[in-house]
Amino acid sequence: MTESPGGSANVPSRDRRRFPGISSRSYEHPADRSALVALRKLSGFDTVFKTLSGLLPERSLRLLFLSDSVRVGEQQFAHLHDMLRDACYVLDLEKVPPMYVNQDPQPNAMCIGLDEPIIVVTTGLVELLDEEEMLAVIGHEVGHALSGHAVYRTILLFLTNLAMKVAWIPLGNVAIMAIVTALREWFRKSELSADRAGLLVGQDLQASMRGLMKLAGGNHLHEMNVDAFLKQADEYEAGGDLRDSVLKILNLLPRSHPFTTVRAAELKKWAASRDYQRIMDGHYPRRDEDKDTSVSDSFRDSAAHYADSVRNSKDPLMGLVRDIAGGAGDLGGKLRDTVFRPGGRPDGGGNGTGGTGRPEGS
Repeated sequence: MTESPGGSANVPSRDRRRFPGISSRSYEHPADRSALVALRKLSGFDTVFKTLSGLLPERSLRLLFLSDSVRVGEQQFAHLHDMLRDACYVLDLEKVPPMYVNQDPQPNAMCIGLDEPIIVVTTGLVELLDEEEMLAVIGHEVGHALSGHAVYRTILLFLTNLAMKVAWIPLGNVAIMAIVTALREWFRKSELSADRAGLLVGQDLQASMRGLMKLAGGNHLHEMNVDAFLKQADEYEAGGDLRDSVLKILNLLPRSHPFTTVRAAELKKWAASRDYQRIMDGHYPRRDEDKDTSVSDSFRDSAAHYADSVRNSKDPLMGLVRDIAGGAGDLGGKLRDTVFRPGGRPDGGGNGTGGTGRPEGS
């Protein structure tokens, strides 16, 4: 049994490896870092960020949860309190952030706050997950806290709400939605980083997979299969033609989280990587080295990730990008065949199928 901050040994029973001084760079997804850099370069973002950092009702937010949710502690939701302390111990987060349970049947969790992070989990999530699955989720949120994601998440929530209020004003919504769209793009990538942090805390890939499956299909594990679930991600990426590629983008744009099957596939791939094994062996970047980190190295890693993604992707749109980059000869004919003949095969008809959106889960 591991010892949690403060000397308490009342934590989840299975021993877990601890990562003293670990830097968030060790688990951050390259797309997360590059999307955040792109976000910070967005015209007007610095102004909005500085303005909102001073105007957002931080104290009001804390008072709201304090007054209308249940604060996790030794006397309330003690098992969640133990998991939170354990997660902070494993990732060596010195100050344990306050955590609240909010009455909401929708399974969800978030890490928000400007000065200090606050973790909120819904009753729907608490009732859905078992102990190991819940530890991975709490580790996920502690990963957000360690990476400093809470500030941007809070601004995203505020701007999304503001965009709805000013939608009736001519052009009033355009600038806000540009920043909201960029924030959502970054936050989807940051979820992949936090999933990795959750795995480092739980150190049980199957529990992480089960948790993601439950988010997609509810508490019916006896009806689900991890391999079949991961196969859905492969079919999603490879299926259809260019029209489907565009529909995938349109379906994803309003979401704050990546699709669940895609998250599961990304996490499984990382768990099998040399990077994950090196961390588990104790070889990882330390926080005290962050100040010496080269920005150009981060750019290089991000560029290499995207180049590899395009090279290995089965998506038809990415295939077209490869052809353009490679100087394919008959691009016009290839584009015509790909768009009007799914799979690039003559079908005699040219009729394609569309797609429907799906309400976003947690």
